[in-house]
Amino acid sequence: MQVRNRRSANWSLEAAPWSAAKASAHVLGRLHEWGYREADTAALALTELLVRTAVADGGRRVSVHLADQNRQALIVALSHRPGLAVADTTVLPELNRLGAVSCGTDTAEDGRRVWAVLDL
Repeated sequence: MQVRNRRSANWSLEAAPWSAAKASAHVLGRLHEWGYREADTAALALTELLVRTAVADGGRRVSVHLADQNRQALIVALSHRPGLAVADTTVLPELNRLGAVSCGTDTAEDGRRVWAVLDL
């Protein structure tokens, strides 16, 4: 995944039950460093759901990617489990309910990506 012309950060975590909480702490910490504090509740909930979804794919690790632009944050979780079937879209309505202004999922050679955009 490549992100250009904006601030970004990423973290690689073991695919474990505790990964969602750890990823959320990383994302909130970085958003605070960038001066964003207004959307903490939504950022926390979205990150946790994204990572839980990636962990459920059964890979050995997940990665979390964060970028900001124009007072919006892009949060992406990647499962790193190749060979998955077509992307499952059942998570999308829940991401919208949690505050995503845009979201999506797809499956590629490197695993399933699930992402959300959040207004900051």
